Amino acid sequence: MCGRVYIKSNLDGLLREFSFAERDAVEGMANQFPRYNGAPSLYYPIIITDVIRDPDVFGPTFVSARWGLIPRFTKAQPGRPPPINARCEGISIVGLFKEAYRRRRCLIPVDGFFEWKDIYGTGKNKQPYAIAMESGQPFALAGLWDTWRDPKTDEDIRTFCVITCPANEMIATIHDRMPVILHAQDYERWLSPEADPSDLMKPFPAKLMTMWPIDRKVGSPKYEAADILDPIEPLEED
Repeated sequence: MCGRVYIKSNLDGLLREFSFAERDAVEGMANQFPRYNGAPSLYYPIIITDVIRDPDVFGPTFVSARWGLIPRFTKAQPGRPPPINARCEGISIVGLFKEAYRRRRCLIPVDGFFEWKDIYGTGKNKQPYAIAMESGQPFALAGLWDTWRDPKTDEDIRTFCVITCPANEMIATIHDRMPVILHAQDYERWLSPEADPSDLMKPFPAKLMTMWPIDRKVGSPKYEAADILDPIEPLEED
């Protein structure tokens, strides 16, 4: 799964790295970044396009969206937290995701994400790891987005989730899943009207990535200092 991400540059720096996308719709988010411990339910800059002919979107555009997908057909505020991940397996036929997958795919720019290794197989004393590109460059996760109208307030709320796939050989040493990471040359196709670009949803090459153990203080979404990324000696297995 993917339940925590980090963006270590300010908003302007992140937008420059993805300069092919228009940026006007997220300027109001400038004071929210860097974000070293990004959790679900927060708002993030994502990239969408005019696949559904949104009158405010002409080509790839940065917009603000809340992490946790609420499909537009949802009648009322969900009673439980909305899904933050969508498994790539069967995504084209699962009712919750199939329409967004066909028409509303997005890019989620980040600098890295976190995953936890279950050291003792008990679900306790998990060792967190930070995971990023070997190059240190920002990259884009594959996601789905939708806009839901809250019937109580009549407010349109844009939300998204991250697509996951089986882990590559590096991440498989700590977890069996990873987010789908897209190569830059595939961004345009992922955002295109193509109905089922399923071949893009695969493990990203491990040789292009790196990971390192970090302190367990990352477990609290309230902890937001840059030292959250400092490497430590990992917990030892029995």
